[in-house]
Amino acid sequence: MRTSPLTRRGLLAGAAALALAGCGSNTGRNRPPGITQWYHAYGEDGVQQAVQRYAADYRRTPVTVRWIPGDYDSKLASGLLSGVGPDVFEATLQVDMIRSGQVADLTDIIEPHRADFAPAVLSGFEFGGRLYGVPQTVDAQFLFYRKSMLQEAGVRPPETLPELVDAAGRLTGGRRKGLFLGNNAGSDVLGGPLLWSVGLDFVSEDHKQPGFAEPEVGPAVAAIRDMFARGHLLLGAPTDWSSPAAITQGLCAMQWGGLWIVPELRKTLGDDFGILPWPPLTAKPSVPIGAFGSMISPKTHVLAEAKDYVRWLWLDRTDLQADFTNSYGLHIPARQQITPNPVAAEASSLVNRFGRVAFPVALTAKMRVSYRDALTRIIRAGADPRRELQSAAEPVRAELRRLFG
Repeated sequence: MRTSPLTRRGLLAGAAALALAGCGSNTGRNRPPGITQWYHAYGEDGVQQAVQRYAADYRRTPVTVRWIPGDYDSKLASGLLSGVGPDVFEATLQVDMIRSGQVADLTDIIEPHRADFAPAVLSGFEFGGRLYGVPQTVDAQFLFYRKSMLQEAGVRPPETLPELVDAAGRLTGGRRKGLFLGNNAGSDVLGGPLLWSVGLDFVSEDHKQPGFAEPEVGPAVAAIRDMFARGHLLLGAPTDWSSPAAITQGLCAMQWGGLWIVPELRKTLGDDFGILPWPPLTAKPSVPIGAFGSMISPKTHVLAEAKDYVRWLWLDRTDLQADFTNSYGLHIPARQQITPNPVAAEASSLVNRFGRVAFPVALTAKMRVSYRDALTRIIRAGADPRRELQSAAEPVRAELRRLFG
């Protein structure tokens, strides 16, 4: 669902992770009987009424839905720390939440349904072989392009990173740039795709090293710098990458964006657009994905009841899951047995083939900021990729030692 930049789009764009400390909150006081469930304030009409209807349909235990406006992440962090927060809540999983005992182990209710989730989607809620959340619905990022502009320039949709660099140059002319990666030239959104394009990830499997410290990453980042230096990237657009305005207004021929822009693209451009995964350099294409999951506080006094409710709502009642995904904005179902909205069918196929979790569980906010800032210095200031990435790796290694020893 469309939400504020600090929620859905912030998740995919690399916004700060859920705070693990903060001021006290009275949001969860005067708790009603039964189960208390929190949602952040979605932007689409009808979502609040839908989740309240789902809760009312549950007959085994009373469920009170709290709709949390404003800074949901901070309010949730305070509630979980103080013990006056929700029994059931939606969030993205981070390793600090597990280490500090803020999320209950839900492996027993999810494992029987594992095969019905795309592995990439479920991996965002799994750590150490245990599962801590049920994915609710999925959002993703893609490379969009104007079919007519590429055809007029004799450019094929790029399938590799070198082809993307070439296409951006050939499509630049007059007031039009070849590619829009956001007003920060991609450093906010391409951290994962650049790593995956060379077969690496944010953190090594043994949780000892950041993937971006490996020398293979340098050429992938240098490709973005090359487009920046040659003036082939759109910068200073009136709206950032999360809006389709740049490509619909003809300011660029290709744009990085989220699935949520597809309805506006169809309304404005008709069939004159295509959708691609991020093209690789030496490995495979990739599609960054993010999902809120339904989780349970281990401090709840109704753990068994809460698990039964989460099982009922997000695992048993596929009709309600389909309604949540397909009736309020454009999204991809978390469950493979749920038929996606026809408009999202192509995107859903790309997610199943190339989906990668935008920010893995083991990646903290401090790690993300260190990597992002290095990308900014390389792309915008022309800093040496190897030196910058090695320098950025030091605080990440310190975080990994703090978390994993």
